[in-house]
Amino acid sequence: MRAAEQAAIAAGTPSFTLMERAAEALARRARAMLPQGGRILVLAGPGNNGGDGLLAAALLRAAGREVAVRLLGAPERLAGDAARAMAAWAGPTDAPVEGAALIIDALFGIGLTRGLGGEAAQLVEAAQATGAPVLAVDVPSGLLADTGEAPGAVLPATRTVTFHRLKPGHLLMPGRTLCGVLEVADIGLPDPATDLWRNQPGPWRWPALAADAHKYARGACLVWSGPALATGASRLAAWAAQRAGAGIVTLAGDRGALAEHAAQVTSLLLRPAALPSDVLADARYRAAVVGPGAGPAARAAALSALGTGRAVVLDADALTATPLPELAAAIQGPCVLTPHEGEFRALFGSLPGSRLERARQAARLAGAVVLLKGPDTVIAAPDGRAAITADAPPWLATAGSGDVLAGIIGGLLAQGMPAWEAACAGAFWHGQAARLAGPGMVAEDLLPALARTGPYAPPA
Repeated sequence: MRAAEQAAIAAGTPSFTLMERAAEALARRARAMLPQGGRILVLAGPGNNGGDGLLAAALLRAAGREVAVRLLGAPERLAGDAARAMAAWAGPTDAPVEGAALIIDALFGIGLTRGLGGEAAQLVEAAQATGAPVLAVDVPSGLLADTGEAPGAVLPATRTVTFHRLKPGHLLMPGRTLCGVLEVADIGLPDPATDLWRNQPGPWRWPALAADAHKYARGACLVWSGPALATGASRLAAWAAQRAGAGIVTLAGDRGALAEHAAQVTSLLLRPAALPSDVLADARYRAAVVGPGAGPAARAAALSALGTGRAVVLDADALTATPLPELAAAIQGPCVLTPHEGEFRALFGSLPGSRLERARQAARLAGAVVLLKGPDTVIAAPDGRAAITADAPPWLATAGSGDVLAGIIGGLLAQGMPAWEAACAGAFWHGQAARLAGPGMVAEDLLPALARTGPYAPPA
């Protein structure tokens, strides 16, 4: 945002003009949130976020709305554009918090780097106690825009209007739960280069299916089986790889495990093998999934698959069976690691920073794409690209859903998608399928839902 604002100013747009555009967006949304009228209270902070709120207050007053301002600090301490905004308001700044029909939270924006205390915290708590709906300016006050953390008092929003682009804190937990409905207002800023996206089609594309495609052209995927009595996870992954579009999917492992699979599957291939490399010697296999239910054989299987140079998804047991230095040294081709928080800490230790920062560090350390699973799944590449998935429903927290995700990614890799793109697309599709399956879903329900979502979704 700072780079975009500086570029706009350098190109001739005054900074106060940007503030005016932001205020217009706020005033427009405030009117829509309170169509029948009522007292609007603007909580204004000492910086440009407060300036946005003060200008919005002036616009609302000019439109005939009942509006009042509560300023944090003394008016004479305002400077720059915020001081100009105060001059435009030119009214009282000591309004009581009580009795508001709508509160515009313009206390602190994206520049906040620590928790709120003192008078600011008291204002936030008093505003929350009113029960009035809250319209946040950029981010709810008290929320750190870069990390999604709320280290002190925070004012949860009914709706948040942010400018130009979303910020990481809008999507990372707990920020995602504090922003209410998100709205991005265009204030005429240019687009600087970025390496961070909300996870949705754009930075990646669905694989295309040629009219003359055959099953091997669509890609063959190996899924390494768990041992007998522990085959369900790998079977879920294999089915998901099929649903994701791989032309052939083979479950491989020991004969006892394959006998269990044989009683359950029809279109999946079954192949006895001592190690994944036995199957991956066939050049038609582009990708492998290792880890779901793999048990004690996970380390040997992971190292075997990685040594072939094929695209590999490592999940579950394969993530914790091998120390990071050995794992990183073994990676010879595209690789996606899919840990949940516990597996991440077991593999990478206690890395500092937000989930986004930790996932990026981990991707660099491993030399692989890291998909850090959770309600705010982060997908990071070694080159710094990252995406945050904020659309997956909470009912994905059920046994086997991670195995399905690993299989989807494996199926996309088998079709030739690059590792980061396949991981992003897999996480997005996984969430879509879960929404279609509904709150009562179990992991198996994701499989038919995959056939009606993602690239297979019917036209809108």
